[in-house]
Amino acid sequence: MDQSTQVPAPTEAKPSAVEGIKQRSHALRGSLTEGLADPGPVFANGDDQLIKFHGLYQGYDRDSATERKQAGLEKEYEFMARVRAPGGRLTAEQYLVLDDLAQQFGHGSLRLTTRQGVQFHGLIKHDLPAVLGTINHALMTTFAACGDVVRNVTTTPAPISDAAHRRLEQDATMLSNKLLPRSRAYHEIWVDGVDIAASEPAEAEPLYGATYLPRKFKIGLATPDDNSIDVLTNDLAFIALFEGETLTGYNVAVGGGLGTTHNKPSTYPRLASLVAFIEADELLAAAEAVIGLQRDNGNRSDRKQSRLKYTIDARGLDWVKSDLSIRMGRPLADARPMPRFQVVDHLGWHEQGDGKLYLGVPVPSGRIVDDETGHFRSALREVIEGFRPRPIVSPQQDMLLADIDAKDRPAIDAMLRKHGVKLAEDLTPVDRGTIACVALPSCGQALTEAERVRTPIVEQVLAALAQHGLKQERLSVRITGCPNGCARPYAGDLGIVGRKPGFYALYVGGDFEGTRLNFKLAESVPFDDLGAALEPLFGDFAASRQADEGFGDYCHRVGLGHLERLLPASPE
Repeated sequence: MDQSTQVPAPTEAKPSAVEGIKQRSHALRGSLTEGLADPGPVFANGDDQLIKFHGLYQGYDRDSATERKQAGLEKEYEFMARVRAPGGRLTAEQYLVLDDLAQQFGHGSLRLTTRQGVQFHGLIKHDLPAVLGTINHALMTTFAACGDVVRNVTTTPAPISDAAHRRLEQDATMLSNKLLPRSRAYHEIWVDGVDIAASEPAEAEPLYGATYLPRKFKIGLATPDDNSIDVLTNDLAFIALFEGETLTGYNVAVGGGLGTTHNKPSTYPRLASLVAFIEADELLAAAEAVIGLQRDNGNRSDRKQSRLKYTIDARGLDWVKSDLSIRMGRPLADARPMPRFQVVDHLGWHEQGDGKLYLGVPVPSGRIVDDETGHFRSALREVIEGFRPRPIVSPQQDMLLADIDAKDRPAIDAMLRKHGVKLAEDLTPVDRGTIACVALPSCGQALTEAERVRTPIVEQVLAALAQHGLKQERLSVRITGCPNGCARPYAGDLGIVGRKPGFYALYVGGDFEGTRLNFKLAESVPFDDLGAALEPLFGDFAASRQADEGFGDYCHRVGLGHLERLLPASPE
């Protein structure tokens, strides 16, 4: 008896409400056309779930909500639109289109994401067709940037002209294109403005099926030489193995995902587990096999248990490998040994290997806007208009500008500094290694601030490090306003996770290279006390660290009990 039949299927349970919405959606159309025609500010009747597949989230400005309620006014409803950019790659012309849209519709702001996409916040329903239609005409899309499908495919942002980097970029684009849903709903509704009758047959979805996947599905590609995307945090991770310029194949890891819920131990972060090695020409087949496994076996009744990580932990890796072998038509080989992961800092100037340069421009929290911290939007627009570099979004929320002539380097540096943009050499390693999610006021999941307190949190961390001569210590700091993990807080040296307004849980003990989860050290630390809580840990780290030991490695070595004894006593 083959192993795929040895584990019983999960007990049948009533599908969640979202499953019903998808089932009745006529291939993601729902009543979106009617909803657009309605003068109200939001979508209803399940369409608020369907718009996620079209790259949109419906929400409201949480800053003004209480005041407006007290005044008897309706919430200030708004939408977020996310552009899908495989590997973060854009053209200069595409970036300028997005910048124009930000000025016209998005409060003068763009947001770079930790998954190498670009987001607009503050859109209103009436403007959505104009925004999405313009994005489409510039050969971009928001389709499948959200929803229960394969999201934006990530890979190393470095535009290095060698076989490994060229292959990763090609693979990310290929997977992104091949794994899109077949539905024409996106173009009908947002681009063509065509109303397709519900009586007409919906497109078949040979990969996804009528109800698509149980939840979102994330894919990343990396090499051991550059794990800047935190590849093991993905549902499906492909690690490309090269011998010189020759791709020998990919190690496949499955089951990564960082979303969790406070006080619900049945939800947890997980890094992907190595399960197999595949040949160089099997990438798409392996991706479709893993997607099929999750489509057919994922939990469709409890959305908090519906990511691939829970399917794998319920069934076991042996069953997973057996099931994938059946789907691919041959026994899969074990994953191959590979070097230890490294993380490359792509900020600053770098050689591309083809006579050109690329520049990594730091963008704090990925927010491209003109404000008191710097005129990032004006600076990037001026550089991209004037020199036509190729923009690439990094998984650290920064912007890489590729294909620059060496002779233009001084002029570009001067242009950025003129607008108050701090360059890589102006920043400490902590500042370079910190990312933060959007949180308030845009995200409906946020329990407290993240993006808007990134700078004061970094200042607290740096002040605590400086007390022990560690200001130049390399440290990955991830800040989120809730436990859902969008800024990868559980996979770095230091995770700062929103617990309730003004309070954060502290996580330590991960590693900078992204191969080990951290653990919770403190449940609820007041914002103003974050630096004070960390200071004694930094002191003990400075006094007792081993050779070449990073802060996360130190925390992992000494353990939770030792670190808890170092924490300052909480006031009564």
